Amino acid sequence: MRYLSTRDASGDASQQFCDILIGGLAPDGGLYLPQSYPQVDAATLADWRRILNEEGYPALAHAVLTLFIDDIPSDDLRGICERAYTAEKFMTEEIVPVTHLDDRLFIGHLSNGPTAAFKDMAMQLLGELFEYELTRRDSSLAILGATSGDTGSSAIFAMKGRERIHVFMLSPSGRMTPFQQAQMFSVDDPKVVNMAVQGVFDDCQDIVKHVASDLDFKELHRLGAVNSINWARLLAQVVYYVACWLRATEGQPDAETQKVSFSVPTGNFGDVCAGHVARCMGVPIEALVVATNENDVLDEFFRTGVYRVRTNSETQETSSPSMDISKASNFERFVFDLLGRDGARIAELFGGLGTGEGFDLSDDPAFGKARSEYGFLSGASTHADRIATIAAVEKKYGVLVDPHTADALKVAFDVLDAGEVSSPIVVLETALPVKFAQTIVEAVGREPEVPEAFAYLADAERHVMQIPNDAEIVKKVIVETLT
Repeated sequence: MRYLSTRDASGDASQQFCDILIGGLAPDGGLYLPQSYPQVDAATLADWRRILNEEGYPALAHAVLTLFIDDIPSDDLRGICERAYTAEKFMTEEIVPVTHLDDRLFIGHLSNGPTAAFKDMAMQLLGELFEYELTRRDSSLAILGATSGDTGSSAIFAMKGRERIHVFMLSPSGRMTPFQQAQMFSVDDPKVVNMAVQGVFDDCQDIVKHVASDLDFKELHRLGAVNSINWARLLAQVVYYVACWLRATEGQPDAETQKVSFSVPTGNFGDVCAGHVARCMGVPIEALVVATNENDVLDEFFRTGVYRVRTNSETQETSSPSMDISKASNFERFVFDLLGRDGARIAELFGGLGTGEGFDLSDDPAFGKARSEYGFLSGASTHADRIATIAAVEKKYGVLVDPHTADALKVAFDVLDAGEVSSPIVVLETALPVKFAQTIVEAVGREPEVPEAFAYLADAERHVMQIPNDAEIVKKVIVETLT
């Protein structure tokens, strides 16, 4: 398996998995994807069902990842998966339980990990992969990441204490919930540096890309990425689509051909892009429903073909803050596939986004393929929708959900009621309600339960530096920390 950049007009696919694992963003500013997606058939899916039922989630992860990773020995990769996905870390042997709400609706529970967010599903694997490869190379890594809420905590908890890794995490100052801030900033580790940036998430993400584009600086300080621009993280997410599909179709007649759909709350397009990969591989997915909040740049594209990047002042601060994003990095991977993998055109379209420009594909014949060929639908949700959905879902099903999952449920109900899909929908949970207490109180009139594992956060000391929106200052912090 070889990988290529979305912006490489030559179609050069010379990179192996472990090279792009460490490198993160491609040197030309593009994102890595496989030269082609491996294909699975009914026999493979049936074998994966047996593996999940008999051997568990780590074995399924190994089976899926093996299709994409051929430069790590199989036994070593199996050990990496088994260390990443343990019942102790995820509070259940299933790792990803699936709850059957009714005949048309499931919830895939992705938030049982160390930081109560779905990001743990990928980050725990990434931590093991990094440690393995850095040891093999006798090297070190300085991770530079940006977070709108949950990525930072998941990365820090997956990477802290690893001898060869430093973490530099950027977050938008004051834009995360108190729980999210406490979880991130409570970590007291000299190799973990939190920086709160005066701006929004897109500013943090732009700083990461700017620093990573300085190739000399990147090489000198061995910079890597844990944001979903890193292919390894997105690949880990493909596994839970397979697991959710297997569990939602368990016991069905002709199970290996039964389709389901997924409703995915997303701002950076990483979570739903993993579903796109799974669908392209042949997993029987009817539709991928993109659920946004008031920052609806992705919903607007799938409705109109116009990708209109918002300015900082236009990016709203909402009650589902992890989706307060108006420049979705992983969207480039999907558009690369949509436009026939034309690297030159992708470089042109996405190269202009840094200046605040967008693009319009409404008149391009390829735009229609987003729905007809790739199965994408979309919708948006408001604060009022979230409050109403959280209350209604708890009353009807006895399940309390966080506001991001509520966005996905609201849009799923809309899609089902409109008859846009014929299959049941698996709604992907993104976090536990405890991370968003204020919104939960507004919806149901009481505080969400605080799991015992997080009780310490209320009084934990904070470790964070406030910085302006300036990539050069971030570089300075990195240099001073590493020297």
